[in-house]
Amino acid sequence: MTGQSRELKGSEDLSMKQVRLKPAYWGILLTVVVALLVLSPLGLLAYQSLLSAPFFAPIKQVSLDAYRYVLTDPAFYRALFNSFIIALGMVVIAVPAGTALAFLVNKTDLPFRKAFELLLLTPVFVSPIILGIGFTIVFGPVGLVSNAFSGLFGGVPWSIYTLPSIAIIAGLLHVPYVYLYVSSTIRNLDASLEEAARVSGAGIWTVAMNVTIPLVRPAVVYSAMLMLLLGFEIFGLPLVLGDSKGIDVITTYLYRLTGVTGVPAYGPMAVVAVMLIILALIIVGIQRKVLGETGSKYTSVGAKGYRSARLKLGKAKWWIVLITAIYLLVTVILPVFGVVLRSFVTSWGAGVNLLDVLTLKNYTAVFTLPDLSRGVVNTFLVAAVGGFIAVGVYLTIASGILRSTPGLKRTLDYLAGLPRSVPGLIMGLAFLWLFLFFKPVGFLRTTLVSLIIAYTIVWMPYGVRLLTATLMQISKDLEEAARMVGASPLKAFQKITLPLLQGGLLSAWLLLFMQFVREYSTGVYLLTPGTEVLGSLIVSLWATGAVDSIAALSTIQIVIISIVYLIANKLGVKAGE
Repeated sequence: MTGQSRELKGSEDLSMKQVRLKPAYWGILLTVVVALLVLSPLGLLAYQSLLSAPFFAPIKQVSLDAYRYVLTDPAFYRALFNSFIIALGMVVIAVPAGTALAFLVNKTDLPFRKAFELLLLTPVFVSPIILGIGFTIVFGPVGLVSNAFSGLFGGVPWSIYTLPSIAIIAGLLHVPYVYLYVSSTIRNLDASLEEAARVSGAGIWTVAMNVTIPLVRPAVVYSAMLMLLLGFEIFGLPLVLGDSKGIDVITTYLYRLTGVTGVPAYGPMAVVAVMLIILALIIVGIQRKVLGETGSKYTSVGAKGYRSARLKLGKAKWWIVLITAIYLLVTVILPVFGVVLRSFVTSWGAGVNLLDVLTLKNYTAVFTLPDLSRGVVNTFLVAAVGGFIAVGVYLTIASGILRSTPGLKRTLDYLAGLPRSVPGLIMGLAFLWLFLFFKPVGFLRTTLVSLIIAYTIVWMPYGVRLLTATLMQISKDLEEAARMVGASPLKAFQKITLPLLQGGLLSAWLLLFMQFVREYSTGVYLLTPGTEVLGSLIVSLWATGAVDSIAALSTIQIVIISIVYLIANKLGVKAGE
């Protein structure tokens, strides 16, 4: 090798080392920042759970009194049992129904499947608390359907204010989540396997049970564990449907602790939060272990260009259409219609002619009362500006995950996914205490920045997954080529990768906009004059019984989400992508 060629090779080696060195340092810094954002509020909860007094009290000491209080409280065990029943109901109902719908919509000639899918995904974007309120308006003792049924048959055979009913409704409302995960897997299956089964004479149900479902088993297992996790984290639905009968779950037990003790119950609240996080981490751990074993057995991803003809449902298809339509009518159409209708009347019930009680006063109140009108404006700001900031944060983290060393990649990926195990209610509580405890950021507590930070952390697993999938479609060789000719990593990203990401970034922003609008539990503890948003206002107003204002605010939220949802759907944005 000549001296000139050795010099050139040495220069190239040095250049490559510099290219790799900078991302390594950047990956470490990014991991530290994400760790601080995610772990600081959770660490504060753990710290408070071990104190004899509030963390900001001048006199305090390490104590297990808070754990003794919670673990000897019969109400805690009742709430834990109720949470388990609801979680079990969600698994039993949502998993088979969501899997069946995913197969029917994606693999068969089911009529109206596009319209069904559009309606089916509504509960993913409309707050559960709003749908719960819709169920009370429609199926409650004096609900629209209940009154009509009573008029015909003299009474109704159901009550939505029981634990089994809450579990059934929760299961029905979470079918779309299972549908999303299973559908994304079904679309990527090697269709030739199903085609081979059909050629050999297998019928549609044989293909479904012996070919398709076994191949998507990892997605089904993931969905089952997700339902179990969400069952212990659910808040809005049991708050609305269990309130009148004193049915508490873990999250509502936590929410009511201050009212039960008469003073801010910092210790017991922290204990319940820590225990719920530990329970969630155990479920996530089991999920990963089971998926690791199941995923290795059932994997078959074929070329996307090959799609077999849709399976023929035959005469059964109209029965399936009827069942699907009834499901959507009960869980989506009627509850949403009930909330919207309630916002335009002064009262409703037996013997009330709705035409006589029509009014716009509920909306007049929303736009004249300062806290309610601020809630509408703030929701737009948090969703639009916060969603934009969150996209930037998630893009940075996703880039770090894909471009870091293997060790940093695993750590960053774990940290980014950790908030999945933390209910929004608890994350909001943790950030409230962080703003109270850490003086340099204390001023943020009464600003919308507090909500944007909390929302960004809560939705981090969702956003990072979206943008990681988008980034994976762009070859790293493009950036490497730009850096080899002298461009800095930041410059290469700005000039090469970012322009190619525009469509994916817009999709992520639209999806996050809807999620930030629907979010309600995270803002409950961060609610102050000036930081009102629709979700937290609805929760706080529910305690006062202000159904008129709740219905108007809920309708405004539904309208905002519906408009953005239709725009996103028109642009081809998929909720599960």
